Amino acid sequence: MQRFRNRKYKSILPIALATLLILGTSRLVFDNLKNNKRVSIFRWRDWLEGSRFHSYIVNVFENEDDSNDNYEDIEDCNVFEGKWVFDNVSHPLYSEQSCAYLVKQVACQRNGRPDDLYQFWRWQPNECNLPRFNAIKLLKMLKNKRLMFVGDSIQRTQFDSMVCLLQSAIPEGQKSLTKVPSKKIFFAKEYNATVEFYWAPFIVESNSDHSTNHTVYKRLVKLDQIANHTKNWEGVDVLVFESYVWWMFKPIINATYGIPNDVKEYNVTTAYKMAMKTWANWLESSINPQFQKVYFMSLSPTHLWSSEWRPGSEGNCYSETEPIQGPYWGMGTNMEIMRIVQETLENVKIEVTLLNITQLSDYRKDAHTSVYTERKGKLLTKEQRADPVNFADCIHWCLPGLPDTWNEILYAHLLQDLL
Repeated sequence: MQRFRNRKYKSILPIALATLLILGTSRLVFDNLKNNKRVSIFRWRDWLEGSRFHSYIVNVFENEDDSNDNYEDIEDCNVFEGKWVFDNVSHPLYSEQSCAYLVKQVACQRNGRPDDLYQFWRWQPNECNLPRFNAIKLLKMLKNKRLMFVGDSIQRTQFDSMVCLLQSAIPEGQKSLTKVPSKKIFFAKEYNATVEFYWAPFIVESNSDHSTNHTVYKRLVKLDQIANHTKNWEGVDVLVFESYVWWMFKPIINATYGIPNDVKEYNVTTAYKMAMKTWANWLESSINPQFQKVYFMSLSPTHLWSSEWRPGSEGNCYSETEPIQGPYWGMGTNMEIMRIVQETLENVKIEVTLLNITQLSDYRKDAHTSVYTERKGKLLTKEQRADPVNFADCIHWCLPGLPDTWNEILYAHLLQDLL
């Protein structure tokens, strides 16, 4: 039996939100919270423990030489339930200095962030341990394969994290990073393996499909059109999808369906459901589950209102240095969207693994780029940093940081699915 609970959404001004996220390719925000309608909240624990997404997570204790690994199968371990543990021994998994591919937007220390505690938190599931990330092992699993992240700038950060996790294990001259319109491609020569990012903020086609030259305010989504994207996904061995924040700019969105020039206004959740159906139809017609693996990242939460975790305050994620302790669902998590994802993955006729990083990320109010980031390719000015109410980015995440945990969880599933 699925369980639901209710909550109210806050209101927020679109202009104030828009100023948060016009940062080069996607400084996007939430205006969806304007009404006071009560929406039902899907309790993910019940679904994740359902038969379809039951899985055995592999706990790997690896030797330095990677030659005599011991594998311990942990039955019924839900890696998405647990707590954050401060660990300055094993974390962070890399440093800003050690990853030459790290982009300025998320390099918070380089950008002047005075604290570094956000780098030292390790996710500890309640019933098992995540396997220690082993770059060589993953590269071997990806030999002659393509791993592609598909989505918006949140997904691009997960790609950047994965590149930083892998690159130190590859000698100079044996690795490269290339950029082409809407794509970033990291190549490991010895393994003939690529880790790629493909820009598709709505998954389906839209007027925002150019990775740098796109509109933020006047969004138009083609709910039944996806072919221009899928030609880039054909034959990819491991696909990791994500799509959320671009949908949440306003409660309604301009879109077409069926007739290319017939633009109508759709409720965002209705449009999202239609787009997910288009995506699911492509999966069923194009994915060979014997050779291809498909994952979907659940939504990445925001921390726009400090009053949620510190009653009476009027700030946001700025100056936060520790995770939220205990159960917490923030206003930046749209449960209708989460339920649509659930329903889509339950009904699609091929296996798609949900990586439900939402609640574990919801605790991490401390991990955002805040004012230690860039706008339109330039670091925030001193004056802008002094105005965190308008300029703190409480949507994107610092690296090293939280997205590394997302990749640790993805790695655990890849151990299960590719070995």
